[in-house]
Amino acid sequence: MPKANETVLEIDLGALTHNFNYLKSKLQPSTKFLAVVKAFAYGSDSVAIAKHLESLNVDYLAVAYAKEGVLLRDAGVTTPILVLHPQPINFKTLIERCLEPSIYSARILNEFISVAEDQSQKDYPIHVKFNTGLNRLGFGRNDVDYIASQLNRTTSIKVKSLFSHLAASEDKNETDFTNNQIKSFKSIAEDFKSKLDYKPWLHLCNTSGIINYPKGHLDMVRSGIGLYGFGNSVLEDQKLKPIARLKSVISQIHNIEKGETVGYNRAYKAKGLEKTATIPIGHADGITRVYGKEKGFVFINGQKAPIIGNVCMDMIMVNVSDIDCSEGDEVIIFDGSHKASNLAESSGTISYEIITAISQRVSRNIIST
Repeated sequence: MPKANETVLEIDLGALTHNFNYLKSKLQPSTKFLAVVKAFAYGSDSVAIAKHLESLNVDYLAVAYAKEGVLLRDAGVTTPILVLHPQPINFKTLIERCLEPSIYSARILNEFISVAEDQSQKDYPIHVKFNTGLNRLGFGRNDVDYIASQLNRTTSIKVKSLFSHLAASEDKNETDFTNNQIKSFKSIAEDFKSKLDYKPWLHLCNTSGIINYPKGHLDMVRSGIGLYGFGNSVLEDQKLKPIARLKSVISQIHNIEKGETVGYNRAYKAKGLEKTATIPIGHADGITRVYGKEKGFVFINGQKAPIIGNVCMDMIMVNVSDIDCSEGDEVIIFDGSHKASNLAESSGTISYEIITAISQRVSRNIIST
């Protein structure tokens, strides 16, 4: 029976290489690849992931916020980095660290121009985002003339790319909506490019867009969740390899009598003579309370053990009455065989949420295979 020492998140760079190559195989050779490494590279390790992707010759990286990009620059990452949701307070830092902003509104455009001019910039690269149906961030189609007029009054910035974001590219029931998004974006882009004397790159597809909508690949694609081993469908999940393995250890085993309770608020009551195991991982580590009361589970010596009672801040308790196990035995929360998506679905959420929630206090172990 495998033994373990502590809670640890193992990150397999070999699996990352596999996923990158698989997604690249869907593209034309000329189509560029942007890897999304926001949120600590979806809960893993953004520096290790970004550096490995650099070694694979990724064309671009993307983060959500400026400080995520600064972290990568401090670690020596030199690949171009798109900041997807910049705030004006960070514009000077963006320029100092060679980070490229998504410009999504008139306020953001004008404030960035002001900072770029103050910093004596010439043709600083920006990425203009259009809203085509996600209704989250982005200019509207009627803003094209305004953006062009603002660009024409300054030499401080230059549009590196135009982009939008698909809202439901994984949902086969939303094919018409997605096709309309692609058509709308192409129309906006043609209008925009007609007002420039150069041609920005165009990008639209996320992971599911890469897989399901080849006509939307354009000049570049963006992948986040796919790089980490999830394809938003059972079929695609089989072709990808989860890069993360979250494991822990049995700290203590208790034998409890019928009617005894387990954990805070006495949320679990033993139905007979039972055996429980306490594991050092809790909601402060990303295993939230929604996984308690037998909704979530772990695996011990190949067998499923339901989480009982309420999840504590630093611990969970599981029912091991039918499992041959001992203190010190290894516990698998998720890995390539016991997928995070299955655990997430058991509690009504998605793989994105559970993998990005893993706390930074959980040790990371980078594996090169």
